[in-house]
Amino acid sequence: MSQIFPPSANSYARGSIVVLVVLLATLGLTLDQLSRSPYMTRAQTVREQPVQFSHQHHAGGLGIDCRYCHTTVEKAASAGIPPTKTCMNCHSQIWNTSPFLEIVRASYRDDKPIKWMRVHDLPDFVYFNHSVHVSKGVGCATCHGRVDRMPLMFQQNTLQMEWCLDCHRNPEKYVRPREAVFQMDYESPSNQIDLGRRLVKEYDIQSLTSCSTCHR
Repeated sequence: MSQIFPPSANSYARGSIVVLVVLLATLGLTLDQLSRSPYMTRAQTVREQPVQFSHQHHAGGLGIDCRYCHTTVEKAASAGIPPTKTCMNCHSQIWNTSPFLEIVRASYRDDKPIKWMRVHDLPDFVYFNHSVHVSKGVGCATCHGRVDRMPLMFQQNTLQMEWCLDCHRNPEKYVRPREAVFQMDYESPSNQIDLGRRLVKEYDIQSLTSCSTCHR
């Protein structure tokens, strides 16, 4: 019986397997990088808001403390979105005729909340408690970035699970003294690991990585 495939078919077969493996590896790497990209995570992407509120101006230029607007950040799971009354505490006197703030004035007059677009929007199956992180020495800028330098607000980090787990597994790399939690220009000292280990012990920080910690 004559041979169906020529001898070169073996080489072609081996070559095609190598090409297939390379293609699959390339595809896997591409998908892996795509899942971490700003396109998928929306990190570094400015969110359009009804009013183009500038954290750079308010938190940076004027030095307004985070807690003035986000009043529940130390005692509740949510940091809280300020009611229009908080805006009007200042803007009933300052820029009180600016057309840019008519939405704010209308909200206050009509007693209807402004429909802000959420920037750090975790999935519904993820539980996050601001008060716990604040009490354990996790600074606002650690998660939210230097909001005092953001003319328009955007998500600094990916918010993916691997990003959260890095901190949960190695809290000594990120914690700071509680009195510096709301300090935007805080810089980690050269002895951060030694300081972090001391604070981890002092604040009784546990490396919680079980699924039920965040998924409830």
